[in-house]
Amino acid sequence: MAAVHPSARIAPTARIAPGAEIGAETVIGEYSVVERDVEIGTRCRIDSHVVVKRWTSLGDDNVVSPGVVLGSDPLDKAFSGERSYLRIGHRNTIRENFTISRGTAPESETVIGDGNFIMTSGHIAHNCRISSEAVIASATLISGYVEIEDRAFVSGGIGVQQHLRIGELAMVGGMTRVNQDVTPYLTHVGPTMAVHGLNLVGLRRAGLTAGEIDRIRAAYRILFRSALPLAEALAKVEAEVEGRHARHMVEFIRASKRGVCRRKGRERVED
Repeated sequence: MAAVHPSARIAPTARIAPGAEIGAETVIGEYSVVERDVEIGTRCRIDSHVVVKRWTSLGDDNVVSPGVVLGSDPLDKAFSGERSYLRIGHRNTIRENFTISRGTAPESETVIGDGNFIMTSGHIAHNCRISSEAVIASATLISGYVEIEDRAFVSGGIGVQQHLRIGELAMVGGMTRVNQDVTPYLTHVGPTMAVHGLNLVGLRRAGLTAGEIDRIRAAYRILFRSALPLAEALAKVEAEVEGRHARHMVEFIRASKRGVCRRKGRERVED
């Protein structure tokens, strides 16, 4: 039998498989399907015509709009049909007609953190890791093994190649082709991705102080606007710029396996 909390509300046309668990005060809309081995936490709202596939878990207070498919088989020829997972945290909003796959390798997982806003008609592929409070806008396609750090903003109509990373509080403009790692705190824009300065709107909304932003700007100037080779620029930032944000930029770039985008775009006057 399905373990449905007495306070949950299940629409008459919804189908809840044996072995699924539905938490307190969760609402499941008309014609939605929840397969076995699914866990849905408390106070979630699963609207009509949603499919939650096997081996998917959702935490509390998530909102899932019509047409969403969660935990679909990965779009990967290497997939052998073994058990893998999609794990979704708390307070996420997933809007209409979005799909998120579970992992490819047996027992691997796709992970979505907390408080993310995922808009319409896009896809997050197998084995991605989305941290918390990120925004992923409509019609964005995120390939396998991509990592997106906290509070990043990924605009609409974007394609992100596999095995890439988008850093904390970075902003990627609409219709950009993401084919290198995106350094934290910066804005990247254009069909041929280029760095256009600091993500000042995002930094200020996140509550960073003027001093913190100034230190990020100093690191950015050394790393992206000086003529120094990258290794020398990284060493100079370490020696001259204090603060955790500058350290994170250096660590992120040093850990990059695909290389970070250093192509220069038009710099904003306020930067």
